[in-house]
Order: sequence, then structure tokens, then C-alpha cells
Amino acid sequence: MKALLLTLTLALFHLVGPVPADLGVHGGALSTCVSPAHCARVDWTVADPQAALLALVPVIEATPRTEIVEQADGYLHATATSALFGFVDDLELYADPAVGVLQARSVSRLGDSDLGVNAKRLAALRDQLRG
Repeated sequence: MKALLLTLTLALFHLVGPVPADLGVHGGALSTCVSPAHCARVDWTVADPQAALLALVPVIEATPRTEIVEQADGYLHATATSALFGFVDDLELYADPAVGVLQARSVSRLGDSDLGVNAKRLAALRDQLRG
């Protein structure tokens, strides 16, 4: 009974946080990670960055508690919400065909540490590209 009450109480505290101001493409790249404790960023060398981005769209759409917020020419922004506390992370992908790279960034909106969640999210997406 205590566990149920705790779960219901925590569900009330959906911890969204403010949308990061540094989302998007700036000077041809996604933003760097200010702190690796709650952010992960990688560049994947791929033959066709736009095709790689498009291949990940259904994967992202099928991921529980994940929603695509924006999808424009070579750019995707999605949010992922944790099951227990409702923490929101921002996921970005940017296809840069000029250098043959798909950039990926995942950052937590709140907290000092993500316990490796953002890095794991990007690793799982990379695994899907290798599929």
C-alpha cells in the first residue's frame, strides 16, 4: 500500500522543466554538452545522413513515452519522459550531408545527473542504425 501511495504521489510531480534555450542547429551543428553528467552528444559518420535520420524516425516514434516535437529539413527534436518521475529529456538529430555525419544530442532538462540515461539513449539509436 505504501508503495502504491508513493507511486501515485510521484506521478503528481511530473518534472518537465524549461525547454532548453540552446536547442536547434547553430552554425551548422547541434549545441555542445555543457555538462556530460546530464547530456550526451555524438557524431555518427554515415553514408547518407538524411536517410539515417529518416530511418530513426519510426524507432523514435515507437519508443515509449517519446514524442517527436519538430521535424524539419534534416533536423528532428523529440522529448522523452521517464516512467517514474516524469523527467523530460530533449533528443535532437541533425543530418549534415556536407561532412557525412548524423549529429545526435540528448540532454536532461532538470537535475545534475542523468545516471547515464542520455548516453544509453544515443547508444540504442546507434545500434538501430547498425541494425
